[in-house]
Amino acid sequence: MFKKLNNIDTAFRHVRAFTLVVVVASTLVCVYALYQSFKTVNRMQDKIYVLANGKAIEAYASDRRDNIQVEARDHVRNFHQYFFTLDPDDKVIRQNITKALYLADNTAKRVYDDLKESGYYSGIISGNISQEVVIDSVQVNISGYPYYFRCYARQQIVRPTSVMTRILVTEGNLRNVSRSDNNPHGFLIERWRTIDNKDISTENRN
Repeated sequence: MFKKLNNIDTAFRHVRAFTLVVVVASTLVCVYALYQSFKTVNRMQDKIYVLANGKAIEAYASDRRDNIQVEARDHVRNFHQYFFTLDPDDKVIRQNITKALYLADNTAKRVYDDLKESGYYSGIISGNISQEVVIDSVQVNISGYPYYFRCYARQQIVRPTSVMTRILVTEGNLRNVSRSDNNPHGFLIERWRTIDNKDISTENRN
């Protein structure tokens, strides 16, 4: 009888130990599964799918600091292309200038007002003149804030009888602002000024 009780006690201990191992193992598996799930969700949140020409292209989200140089240069480039790309069409001029002024403060607005008052834009229209800007390089210093930039470019002024090329060098600062449809990079150009803008060549048109 005592032998049977010992066997029952031994069996009970074995069952209890086995049950404890199963419970611990199940707990570890559940914890690992939860960890992997959260890790996968966080990784998926860093992925963006862009639909282009009917195809889903995978992109990855990154911290702004990783791309600040690229975004700052593109902001400066866009501003200059909008501000200096002009055609003999009042509507086109207003559209481009409006886009440019969303990217800069009142220093750019003052330059626009001065040019408008001097008859520069009306001369573009009446003279059938087209103007475009070619950006050579944009340098941005992000070691201090607001970020200083300098833009090196060339203006090409196409008249009915000639094509004039002018050098254009400007500088200013970039301040962080909220992103929007009108300002996708979230920068605002401040203290913008032209430091060099002179003729370098003129070619006659046939």
